[in-house]
Amino acid sequence: MSSLNLDDFTDLIERPDGGVRRDAEARRERLIVPPGSLGRLDDLGEWLAAAQGSVPVRPVERPRVVLFAGDHGVAELGVSARPAGSAAELVREILAGGRPVAVLARRLDVPVRVVDMALDCAPDAFPADVVRHRVRRGSGRIDVEDALTPEEAEAAFRAGVAVADEEADSGTDLVVLGDVSVGGTTAAGVLVAALCGTDASVVTGRGGLAIDDLAWMRKCAAIRDALRRARPVLGDQLQLLAAVGGADLAAMTGFLLQCAVRKVPVVLDGVVAAACALVGQRIAFRAPDWWLAGHSSGEPGQAKALDRMALEPLLDQGVRVGEGAGALLALPLVRAAAALAAELPERTDEPGGEPVKDSMEDFT
Repeated sequence: MSSLNLDDFTDLIERPDGGVRRDAEARRERLIVPPGSLGRLDDLGEWLAAAQGSVPVRPVERPRVVLFAGDHGVAELGVSARPAGSAAELVREILAGGRPVAVLARRLDVPVRVVDMALDCAPDAFPADVVRHRVRRGSGRIDVEDALTPEEAEAAFRAGVAVADEEADSGTDLVVLGDVSVGGTTAAGVLVAALCGTDASVVTGRGGLAIDDLAWMRKCAAIRDALRRARPVLGDQLQLLAAVGGADLAAMTGFLLQCAVRKVPVVLDGVVAAACALVGQRIAFRAPDWWLAGHSSGEPGQAKALDRMALEPLLDQGVRVGEGAGALLALPLVRAAAALAAELPERTDEPGGEPVKDSMEDFT
């Protein structure tokens, strides 16, 4: 019998410090620029202060991109513009520095970590630090079979928890979370449709490479068929991930929840991260308070999931490439919010009052 009790996360996860947030709001009222003049940057700076438990907010100095990788058997149905089982090629390009996320990460001086959970390749195809959490080779075809066995689902979930602990212990102060998968958006669509009670057509998007109409119809049919398998297990989130998720999605869910336990803020990338966050919200309702939506990918499933969690994307640039690239674009915005909240001086004159003495010249 499994010793994993998902209900424990409800007790372990606390909301960001409300008292600190009120202190941050009070400090914001005293800054030299009027409240509201910085738009969402005000809210973002206050959220960061509450997450850090610090006023003024500390700079984001040790961010990291974490990407969970896996292949999905449902890709065999032609639901993706990429060939089934080809996620390993994307991982090689990321590690070689040739994908968009790698280019952006270099420019922003942010390390990228790739975690192989279920790539369809030999386990020795990548370095040990990439493959050491791998659960299996590819995930099952979710329209007709479970993605994972119960044991594999638990192992993947625990791996995500372990990766979150590793990041927190190493001093990572913010995570940009994404996926590297082929067929992953189909699995994500099933999770979102199941948890939001919608039909397949409502959540079926065209993926990063914009599949054509015939592929979209195949994808919609695959999500519809997988939904029939998902609905009977909606009450057990681990069983849901085993039935229609995959090793990478199960790991991302565990990772998100443990980041909330460890009070590490996370910026979500696309529909796969959003779907895992939605599962995480079902497990622990306070967990989304630790997450930001980095950008809008244009995927209807992502929009549905973010709306359910009341998360508003920071950016909307039409980035569909996945791999955490869109969310990484939001990192400078987060850093800017932290800098403004911490470094803008307070007013030297209180309205209707005497000047505030803040230098020796004021007393001479």
